[in-house]
Amino acid sequence: MIRPLTSRTLRVLAYGFSAVLLAVLLLWLNASAGHAAPIPPVPPTPPASPDTGSVNIEINGMDGKPSTAVLTLIGITLLSVAPALLLMMTSFTKIFVVLAMTRNALSLPSIPPNQVLAGLALFLSIFVMWPVINEMNTLGVQPYLNGKLDFNGALSAGSGPLQQFMLAHTREEDIALMTRAAGMENPATPEAVPLQTLIPAFMISELRAAFIIGFVIFIPFLVIDLVVSAALMSMGMMMLPPVMISLPFKILLFVLVDGWGLIITSLVQSYAGTG
Repeated sequence: MIRPLTSRTLRVLAYGFSAVLLAVLLLWLNASAGHAAPIPPVPPTPPASPDTGSVNIEINGMDGKPSTAVLTLIGITLLSVAPALLLMMTSFTKIFVVLAMTRNALSLPSIPPNQVLAGLALFLSIFVMWPVINEMNTLGVQPYLNGKLDFNGALSAGSGPLQQFMLAHTREEDIALMTRAAGMENPATPEAVPLQTLIPAFMISELRAAFIIGFVIFIPFLVIDLVVSAALMSMGMMMLPPVMISLPFKILLFVLVDGWGLIITSLVQSYAGTG
């Protein structure tokens, strides 16, 4: 006896018939694609003619002025080398050495402290170098910020006033010493002295001048020490340190003659007329 087909059986047969039709359709499409005409390859593009190979990096903006990122990078670089520039190319070294020798002449090894002496020397250096800084700003910095000069031109123009300042306070003997040490020929003019020779010669001259001033400062305090030592020996007080007795007299003498004012005035006047 034949049973009637159920709905589930009919659904399975319909799915199977659909799968067979889909497989036949895919086989027919693959056969048609295999008989299609092949596409010819595209010929390669010939290479462009090479240029000179130079690389040009433009760091300025559209208006010719340097960008903010470049100015920030230059500022960070200057801050990293500022201590070296301050010590080697300004009046800071001479002023600080003179102030330190004055403190030692007073027999006060830690009063005023080094921070106070360095701060005083820093602001005195800014005061002395202010005309030079203004001229460097006028000749080099402002034209570069306005896009009138490139970086190399601004560096060359801005270093001119600083070079003139160092030349005015550098002895010819020190320049000749560094020139011979470098194995270079003698420059034709003072302006032709390169910076790598001028900077160490300037430092040597500044140290020499600072030691001469320090020697002059030490003489009156040395006289006080000798007088106090002779007085103590004449009274038989050889076990008493002479420094304990001479220190108040040194401080009194230094205050009466306005020692700090005399020293600072002499230091500033030694650079007068060269800014």
